[in-house]
Amino acid sequence: MVKFKDFIDTTFREGQQSPLLYDARKYYFTLEEKKELLRGLVNLGISYFEFFSPNVNLREKKHFFQIKKYLRSISKRKIFLLSHCRCKQEDIEASIKAGFDGLNIYMRVTERGEKIYRKSKKEILHTIVDTITTIRRKYPRIYLRFSIEDAFRTPLNEIFEVYDQIYPLVNTFGVPDTTGIATPSDVERLIRKLKKRYPKVNLEVHFHNDRGLALINTMVAIQNGAEFADVSIWGIGERSGIASLTGMLLNLFYLDKNLVKKYNIKLCYPVNVLMGAILKTQVPYNEPVSLTNRTHIAGVHQNAILKEKSNYETHSLEEFGVTKNQLLLGPLSGWHFVYYYLKEVKNYLISEEEAKEITKEFKNKIQRSKENLDDLLEKIAEKHSLEKISIPKEFAKKRVEKLNGTNHIGKVGVIKR
Repeated sequence: MVKFKDFIDTTFREGQQSPLLYDARKYYFTLEEKKELLRGLVNLGISYFEFFSPNVNLREKKHFFQIKKYLRSISKRKIFLLSHCRCKQEDIEASIKAGFDGLNIYMRVTERGEKIYRKSKKEILHTIVDTITTIRRKYPRIYLRFSIEDAFRTPLNEIFEVYDQIYPLVNTFGVPDTTGIATPSDVERLIRKLKKRYPKVNLEVHFHNDRGLALINTMVAIQNGAEFADVSIWGIGERSGIASLTGMLLNLFYLDKNLVKKYNIKLCYPVNVLMGAILKTQVPYNEPVSLTNRTHIAGVHQNAILKEKSNYETHSLEEFGVTKNQLLLGPLSGWHFVYYYLKEVKNYLISEEEAKEITKEFKNKIQRSKENLDDLLEKIAEKHSLEKISIPKEFAKKRVEKLNGTNHIGKVGVIKR
């Protein structure tokens, strides 16, 4: 049963652990970039944000104070700011003092945890129970989540041993696939068992993408009762990242539109583009809400799109802010697209037979030419003495191309050499 409540956006915590920032030689988001991203996410409808604990470094601490102040100026809606804390008193007290609305506390309980913390399982269990009990006693109104780190490699009986002792004290149990090892069947099994045992406690899931399963695992968790899901813009995060925010919104939209009705989903693509501007790169090719997902290169595809968009565009990406598509001229283009390109974009008078001749010559010359492909195609068109219509600029700019009787503003481009 779907009980989904909201996303926890962790772009400002998990996202800053992404190798993509290092690829861009940024290492962290500046305060102004955080403000831009926060504004976009708040306008999109996100209400929960996870940050580093103030103890991570002085820059993050200072940024949080500025972000908290800035947030009051851009939104009257209640926004929850959550601190990602170790199960340590110094992290907790620093987060409370900084003014966080909630604490996301985590700790391992397996043999790996014993080696990391240099504590026995009994000592780890005592630390968790004592810490959670103390927090709830001292701060009864704080939002409190506890996660057993690496949940999918932790024996179920060990999870129960911890959660049985603290479930009356927390708002939410975290279920993190810290190493990206879980499969959808693993997710279904664990979420159902946890919901059955702790029906009054929210579940928050966090899936890493080491096996490329973060998005589908998040969907399966929601379908089986998880109330919250961790996401980030583009799914950026440690190693291969986590589930993509806009990818999840797209998939929930097709699961049940009511699940996303509180989000301004038309801002999905603009938010993705904003991240691209900050990282100085394109929206990733595997991001569902992207112009790449509306780009057609093979001749068969281009011909079908020119006849009817739904032949290869089945998802309503317009709902998510992708308002254009692209047909790219290149070595795989067929005569249908060459005909369309020369006639509708370059304003030549051309017959279908002429387009077939020009396409054959164009494909032969592509392999040897270093010219931009549109320049090459125009030279061939001129060689065939095609007449060109002159269209005044004021009309050309406002031109709406007709595709299968439907007004459609598209973009036709070329593959650059």
